[in-house]
Amino acid sequence: MSSDLLTNTSAMTALLALNQTQQTLNTYENQVSTGLAISGAKDNAAYWSIATTMNTQVGALGAVSSSLSESASMLSTMTAALNQTISIVDNLQNDLLTAQDLVAKGDTTDLAKTQDDIAQQQQLLLSIGSSSNVNGVNFLEATAGATVQLLSSYDTKAGASFITIDTGTTTALFNTASTGATTGILGAKGAAYTASSILTLDVTAAGVTSGDIGNMLTDVQTALSKITAAASNVGADQNNVTAQQTFISNLTDSLSAAVGSLVDADMNQASTKISALQVQQQLGVQALAIANSNTQLILKLFGQ
Repeated sequence: MSSDLLTNTSAMTALLALNQTQQTLNTYENQVSTGLAISGAKDNAAYWSIATTMNTQVGALGAVSSSLSESASMLSTMTAALNQTISIVDNLQNDLLTAQDLVAKGDTTDLAKTQDDIAQQQQLLLSIGSSSNVNGVNFLEATAGATVQLLSSYDTKAGASFITIDTGTTTALFNTASTGATTGILGAKGAAYTASSILTLDVTAAGVTSGDIGNMLTDVQTALSKITAAASNVGADQNNVTAQQTFISNLTDSLSAAVGSLVDADMNQASTKISALQVQQQLGVQALAIANSNTQLILKLFGQ
């Protein structure tokens, strides 16, 4: 067996193996500390690129989710306003029935009290029209016939998509009635009783007859039918937004899981590898020591 003092191939081989073990150990220790098997393009360029694209979409879907929550809040406000409006118009209808009976009886005292209640209901309607807004958006007092686009999803290739809501039936309800305009379902003059709108009905006005109040009732019933239709449309829009919220939530979870399957480290495997590599590292140190010991034996030949 020969020994080379200038080139110790055994030691070089042992050192190379030890360095490789150390590099592999560093890799698994990094996985345990970060929780990622792929933390950058250098680890796996293809998987890192795919995961980065997916993470971008997950971030965008977070913004979509926030937008949908705001949309749901707006539609919920509209629903509450429309339901309250229906209740108030129902009360108006009852007051008109009472007024019609009182006019027939000639009871002007109770008729005045009934008108006071009608006036209060009219003020409530105006209050609803002016206060039903979320972040400055009011679907009950805008220009009739408008449509609204609500952000519903986003894809990195196709871009954003929207839910289109036709607010024609709701914006036609109050329109700008709270500022005194005579437009909208409640603000415009009636078809049967053309002297006033629902917001300005007065059963104590001069010359009002039982027949006039009957016409007022016809206009109120027509308005009630239109308001109910508007509430139904908003309810359908709410269902669409709720369904989209569920879809976006599930899609976000799926994408996050997919990213995890690509880049997350297997912690059990990494921990097991670290234990094995630490043993291998110790053996490598011992192998290197043994390889270097040959030169020490040669020195002893010279009494060193």
